[in-house]
Amino acid sequence: MPQTPRKNPKFLIAPSILSADFARLGEEIAAIEKAGADWVHVDVMDGHFVPNLTIGAPVVRALRPCTKMPLDVHLMIEEPERYVDDFCNAGADYLTIHVEATNKVAETLEAIRERGVKPGITLRPRTNVEEIYPYLKQVDLILIMTVEPGFGGQSFMHDQVGKIGLLREELARIGHQALIEVDGGVTDQTARALVDADVLVAGSYVFKNDYRKAIEALRNAK
Repeated sequence: MPQTPRKNPKFLIAPSILSADFARLGEEIAAIEKAGADWVHVDVMDGHFVPNLTIGAPVVRALRPCTKMPLDVHLMIEEPERYVDDFCNAGADYLTIHVEATNKVAETLEAIRERGVKPGITLRPRTNVEEIYPYLKQVDLILIMTVEPGFGGQSFMHDQVGKIGLLREELARIGHQALIEVDGGVTDQTARALVDADVLVAGSYVFKNDYRKAIEALRNAK
């Protein structure tokens, strides 16, 4: 079956502020923007769906005036439908939910779009990719996790790469365009296995190195 082509000839790069200096988030975002980042990736964890607790909608609202880059917000929270209004009103451009986190997936995606924000869907590594197929026509972004969600700095899970090709085939079959994003253990080396993706999320690799050099290495990885 033919695949839908990548929408971007080079990767879009979305540094994850989970690895940034939280005491200087505004400065960090300005720095990655100057270094050539395309998006800002914001990980939201509730301590229930994943065993960690991070930032909420008030921080997203505080970050919105700091940059013109899209805010790519990944909700790792139970019942995300309860917080759609909060994050949309805070200034999220993309709002991604987990298929495992709610029994109202379609309704939540619809609510996100109704508020003028681009909906995204994602899944845990152990979840079969087919679980998100019923919702593909509702989304603008599909996030493939190549680590277990919840913590930064984990090792890349090579066995998840195959999901990208399967998604390309399914998108072609249903005639729908959506960006495919990958998050987890992404470096200039692991990115070489991700050439069929559109957007790369990288935290540690960007924030623990020279920002500009790291972003350029990722963007041009083949």
